[in-house]
Amino acid sequence: MAGVSLALRLGVSFIKFSSLFLLLAYHSHSFYLPGVAPQDFITGAELKVKVNKLTSTKTQLPYSYYSLPYCPPDHIVDSAENLGEVLRGDRIENSPYVFQMREPKQCKILCRITLNEKTAKEFKEKIDDDYRVNMILDNLPLVVPIPRFDQENAVVYQHGFQVGLKGQYAGSKDQKHFIHNHLTFTVKFHKDSQTNLARIVGFEVKPFSIKHDYDGQWKNENTRLTTCDPHARRAVTSSESPQVIEDKKDVIFTYDVAFEESEVKWVFRWDTYLLMADGQIHWFSIVNSLMIVLFLSGMVAMIMLRTLYRDISKYNQLETQEEAQEETGWKLVHGDVFRPPTNSDLLCVYAGTGVQFFGMILVTMMFAALGFLSPSNRGGLMTVMLLLWVFMGLFAGYASARLYKMFKGTEWKKITLKTAFIFPATIFTVFFFLNALIWGEKSSGAVPFGTMFALVFLWFGISVPLVFAGSYIGFKKPGIEDPVKTNKIPRQIPEQAWYMNPAFSILIGGVLPFGAVFIELFFILTSIWLHQFYYIFGFLFIVFVILIVTCAEITIVLCYFQLCSEDYLWWWRSYLTSGSSAIYLFLYAAFYFFTKLDITKPVSGILYFGYMLIASYAFFVLTGTIGFYACFWFTRLIYSSVKID
Repeated sequence: MAGVSLALRLGVSFIKFSSLFLLLAYHSHSFYLPGVAPQDFITGAELKVKVNKLTSTKTQLPYSYYSLPYCPPDHIVDSAENLGEVLRGDRIENSPYVFQMREPKQCKILCRITLNEKTAKEFKEKIDDDYRVNMILDNLPLVVPIPRFDQENAVVYQHGFQVGLKGQYAGSKDQKHFIHNHLTFTVKFHKDSQTNLARIVGFEVKPFSIKHDYDGQWKNENTRLTTCDPHARRAVTSSESPQVIEDKKDVIFTYDVAFEESEVKWVFRWDTYLLMADGQIHWFSIVNSLMIVLFLSGMVAMIMLRTLYRDISKYNQLETQEEAQEETGWKLVHGDVFRPPTNSDLLCVYAGTGVQFFGMILVTMMFAALGFLSPSNRGGLMTVMLLLWVFMGLFAGYASARLYKMFKGTEWKKITLKTAFIFPATIFTVFFFLNALIWGEKSSGAVPFGTMFALVFLWFGISVPLVFAGSYIGFKKPGIEDPVKTNKIPRQIPEQAWYMNPAFSILIGGVLPFGAVFIELFFILTSIWLHQFYYIFGFLFIVFVILIVTCAEITIVLCYFQLCSEDYLWWWRSYLTSGSSAIYLFLYAAFYFFTKLDITKPVSGILYFGYMLIASYAFFVLTGTIGFYACFWFTRLIYSSVKID
């Protein structure tokens, strides 16, 4: 009956997993819940454009807009930024660009600057590194529409516009730098037919480089240009006479603004930015991974149910018939299987940290998939993850203390301190080193001292006390009893076959979890390092569930084979089996760096691999914990189902 009970429990578990997959696949699309209230504008209402950081996919080092000598307003005012925005390097400030709702402007003069050797060099360096200028209007980012010739009426939107471009004059071989000094803005709005009020639903730009000329003396905004004149209906439509960047050259900045009515409603205005051009690839990835997991689940269920049922029935029958036969297989190591492992304290720490990380990811995924983490709330995702990490410290302390008490540990304060400091201190050390490099480059991506202090306060002031609280609760509860008694003297482990070698099985075990996520990983890396929008959290949540199931199944299978070969040292191996997928993640990150990115600066390369090392370390803790607890549940289940003297 014990074997039948175990079979039923395993069968129900796999059926639940399969049902969950099908349910998620059906409801995989995420919807958008706006994070801010819509703003209505009457005709002639003032629209203020804000400027954000300068970004480059070549250097990955953001700079503030006014680090270049662009036209400033009378007083530069910083906008309030949340924790996530500061960590992302956002620096949102006001600008001299001011529009009036539904009132077009043509050839509006912003200012004139005279370049010197230093400012000309700064512009040239930013053009060489492909820096882009980012702006914001009514919380919408500025985009450059680029038509896709492979699809009819399809448009791709790029964040911001380039600072300038490089080229040669006709008949010359000398490479010149040209600045984009004329911007043609298009503000799209949706009008209410009853109230005649309008809401902004799009903000686009076409940049041009033009050497402006004018007659007479310079009269600031009242100067009449000959290269573009609203009175003569002469507009800038090309960059045929570009503005070169050289010492002592005058540069006149101008802009046009047009207003275009749109059928897109305010609640759907982000759909254009978040349009998923590669949706079929995502679906193929999901279906492919889903079929692999379902097939793996079926195979594991069949093998485990038949094999375990036969083993348990055999073992229990031998006990009832009191046959004096030597035990074989996984039952033979019942007296050693729950023996505390080497470095058990460290295992408790990493298990607790993994629970903390799992809770943070799970809750974040759920809120993101439901649309609560709106892209209009810049930095919201990172802020939520940081806060969740801090508050999940309660579960980290509880999980590590429970495991520590099961290992008959008594110094719970010692294990609590390790749980509170080992993983965060490692991450903080690497982060501090990378931040010092960014600070040395004078980039706006460097975290200010005040923000660094806030991070330390979240760690020491909130996370550490919560870890202690969780650990105290977990340690004071009654301990977890082992299903079988542990022998005083450990038995000798027989020589293992080559395919059961720990290093080999661990590396093989990490392939499947990585294979379940590597396609989606490509899109995540693209959104981070190529500065593209990523908002398909419905797909990502499905991939996360697939990752959980894959980690659990592959660890259980390899754990079973290990016990059958009379090797009872499963504690650390179960953690490392699924955790080894982090090795493949880091190797894939290196492959992505050399094949997809155009990073040439040593500092930028160090930043990339530093941050990917942090991500791989976190992935190791997450997947390792999933595999460990799956194997922990499995071993307790099978050994509690047999009769042992």
